[in-house]
Amino acid sequence: MEDNRQQRLLERELYQIEQIRQLDSEELEIEEVENGHQSSDDEQIDERAFAGASASGGYTFNTSLASMHSYLGEVEDTHNRLAFLDGGVILHVPLFYLEGVVLFPEATLPLRVIQPNFIAAVDRALRQVEAPYTIGVVRVFRDGDNGRIKFATTGTTAEIRQYRRLEDGSINVVTRGQQRFCLKRRWIELEGAPCGEIQIIEEDLPLRTPRDAFGKLTPLRNLSTANVSHSKLLDHDSDDSFESELSLTERRLHASAIKSSSHRNFFSESTSSDDESPVCEPQPLLHSRNNESIEDMSAKKYVSERPRRRAQREFRSVPGPRECPRAFWPYWVYRMHDSYCLAQRLSDMWKKIVGTPSMDALVRQPGLLSFHVASKIPVSESTRQELLEIDGISYRLRREIELLENFDQIKCRSCQTLIANRSDMLVMSTDGPLGAYVNPSGYVHEIMTLLKASGLALIGVPTEEYSWFPGYAWTVAYCATCEYQMGWLFTATNKKLKPRSFWGIRSSQVADDTH
Repeated sequence: MEDNRQQRLLERELYQIEQIRQLDSEELEIEEVENGHQSSDDEQIDERAFAGASASGGYTFNTSLASMHSYLGEVEDTHNRLAFLDGGVILHVPLFYLEGVVLFPEATLPLRVIQPNFIAAVDRALRQVEAPYTIGVVRVFRDGDNGRIKFATTGTTAEIRQYRRLEDGSINVVTRGQQRFCLKRRWIELEGAPCGEIQIIEEDLPLRTPRDAFGKLTPLRNLSTANVSHSKLLDHDSDDSFESELSLTERRLHASAIKSSSHRNFFSESTSSDDESPVCEPQPLLHSRNNESIEDMSAKKYVSERPRRRAQREFRSVPGPRECPRAFWPYWVYRMHDSYCLAQRLSDMWKKIVGTPSMDALVRQPGLLSFHVASKIPVSESTRQELLEIDGISYRLRREIELLENFDQIKCRSCQTLIANRSDMLVMSTDGPLGAYVNPSGYVHEIMTLLKASGLALIGVPTEEYSWFPGYAWTVAYCATCEYQMGWLFTATNKKLKPRSFWGIRSSQVADDTH
């Protein structure tokens, strides 16, 4: 079984390599993009769908080519896959300090190691017994107040999956993020390799709405009076005190939570806390799609306003046992913290923005989904570092949902010039709209790909050498206002390739303000 899987992977890689060679062997012609490199009418129609190159019918670029990092040349597989370490384990590993880069678990990080101290770090990682082929990746940044270099205290371990030592002594490496860690201390070894003591962060389990939040009621036909308060129907000793302290609007919500629970069985007896499928059915009366306040929800008639007597007649007329909350909180409150419900909501939003196909497998693993989106969401590096430092899965998911809801514009960090809108995003790699790439000098850039951009000036002529996207030539792009380098324009050198051009914008030069 494993041999067949390896064979399929090998055949796929050989096919992709052959495609790259075909692109290189064809006659290349660079065409100028007119009107300030604006897209054609056909491309403008495609862009409005928020779909990537692979998802749009008009685009021909194979997005899997970019994620292979073929510009690094041939690299050898280490055939080493390290088992995940227990939370709390303390290790001594070589460290890589990267400016403008935040690595997440399961994300790919290419490296071109040139400096002697980092070559020593790779050599140490390849021969170490404890956590072999493992390095620690930490973001470094300049303090806005005094300009000093600072080190983030939360990083990610990376396993060396592929590497190649070149004749000049440099090393090309492809790594994959593994687990988050806390940096306890750091030092320089005698051979110059930067090292650190790290402690693996123990990830929490996804939160799920507990079954015992709801309980069975006695049949209502056994009740002798029509004026029974809802608090007496609940299997909860303190509901009298709860209701006495509620406002009129809150009492209506509480009453509706009990009444609406009679129409569906939220948690069947067959559902256990270990089920793979989350229980997150929509609650039409209580669920707020736009986080409205309780007063707004009441004004929009999410809560029934029937007369009291009519409501009591309908409440009594439904036969059989009923389900209702044991606790005061209605079902929509639990949904706000249920990791599986949040994962489904985030998945739906992500698919609408980037045109990603089904993500059901990730929805069943909310922790992995939170890292998957965090590694690809096109926001500034400081915001991505914030996501890496969040410990709870549900808290990270909620923060990502908030970012996607507010993400609308991409601006220059230095002068706040508007560069692009969310509708200009383009997926040119299977890694998503944002990915990490390394240049010949060893500097790693995290770039977000856009179909259109404004306020940028081009310097130099298109160059094909060391292009991160096979079949495209790159030109350096600067902010026309503050003259900081924002990224690159990529233009197709093959007439068959579409899109004809796109932009790669550095996430480290993107402002935190996205709306």
